[in-house]
Amino acid sequence: MKKFANQVAAITGAGSGIGRALALDLASRNCQLALSDINEEGLEETATQATALGVHVTSHNVDVADRQAVYQWADQVVADHGKVNLIFNNAGVALGSTIEGMSYEDFEWLMNINFWGVVYGTKAFLPHLKDSGEGHIVNVSSIFGLAGIPTQGAYNASKFAVRGLTECLRQELEMTGCGVSATSVHPGGIKTSIARSARMSSSIGDLGMDPQSSHEKFDKLFITSPEKAARTILRAVQKNQRRVLVGPDAHVYDWMVRLLPSRYQDVSRRFSQLTMR
Repeated sequence: MKKFANQVAAITGAGSGIGRALALDLASRNCQLALSDINEEGLEETATQATALGVHVTSHNVDVADRQAVYQWADQVVADHGKVNLIFNNAGVALGSTIEGMSYEDFEWLMNINFWGVVYGTKAFLPHLKDSGEGHIVNVSSIFGLAGIPTQGAYNASKFAVRGLTECLRQELEMTGCGVSATSVHPGGIKTSIARSARMSSSIGDLGMDPQSSHEKFDKLFITSPEKAARTILRAVQKNQRRVLVGPDAHVYDWMVRLLPSRYQDVSRRFSQLTMR
């Protein structure tokens, strides 16, 4: 997909962060938008800003962990816009906890959004993308989908799963020649609210980390703006890249894992101990 003008893009998690930045960037390129988020206030703000740029915008309150709701939204997008060309499975949440101290309820909550939400969005929109004649599925993983990080076991599991799903999907789409492609996105620290809104378990104190200040410490590691992230992602779609790294820290992690496929864990552990105490 070389251009976005007169196309229709669906975006989950559009109420803030990367989702909002993607929406506004696409709107500036004359791309129609179908926006969703569970945060109604943030979603309305994004829709208002995008509409002001002169494009057709629809918005729906959708919990991506609800399979039926995602499928209903996908059908509604086509009913409202006549077609859909892009789906950005961007919605996500975070959880800081040791594996031992993590509750099953928290683990399932995160996986239902970060992984199953991507699965539902991919499968619900794929038939519609094929019907449009050209389409692209953009699934947001993370640098934590490239490297395991202490206290991020659930997040790692979800983002590694998104990466594997998308890489498999990309190959299958190429084998069928259906006109649809897929890209796995691996952002580093993006200046969004995900760290501040993360669930945090007291179990990280067992690793010598401070549960009380962990939100702020994680937040300080975020160095890339959502707007720059959006530009990088959209450029990757235009180039039909299989994988896109977003931010300098994402490139550092990628090279560290390539050069030190097992020893990188020592580096990651020491960095976590230094920065999160």
